[in-house]
Amino acid sequence: MNMEKCAGSGSNHPKWFGLALQALVILSRDQVQTCPSAELALHLQSEPTLLRRILAILAREGILETREGRDGGYRLRTDPHAISLADIFDALQVADPLRCGIKDTTGSNPFGQEMNAIFSELAAEMDKSLKALLGTYTLGGLADRANRCEGTGKSAD
Repeated sequence: MNMEKCAGSGSNHPKWFGLALQALVILSRDQVQTCPSAELALHLQSEPTLLRRILAILAREGILETREGRDGGYRLRTDPHAISLADIFDALQVADPLRCGIKDTTGSNPFGQEMNAIFSELAAEMDKSLKALLGTYTLGGLADRANRCEGTGKSAD
């Protein structure tokens, strides 16, 4: 993630990632052909307008496709096992409050500038680690876990 996203308008709230993952898990179910945003929002107990903003980004980035009309809504564009969580994270350009916050604390004096450079290096390492971790998980794997939990009534560990 570019550090410019911290202060810029391209960064999205971290909760968008959680809402996106939940919506995509619902859309990854075999019987779901398309699903309207209002139905997804109801299921997620979320604001429909916010969810539409999130889904629009995912559609623009090629993760979802939209269908118009009476049977319209959103649907996955590809197999959920081929979509990594890193793909979704990248599409949403989620801002990490810790990485952005530590850079915002540095001053313009020589010490602050040195700390800003150190924090930039640290932030780059954090980003690399996060993307590596998210890259090991797929949307399909998340959906499989959610489906197992739904069938048993148990929580996923």
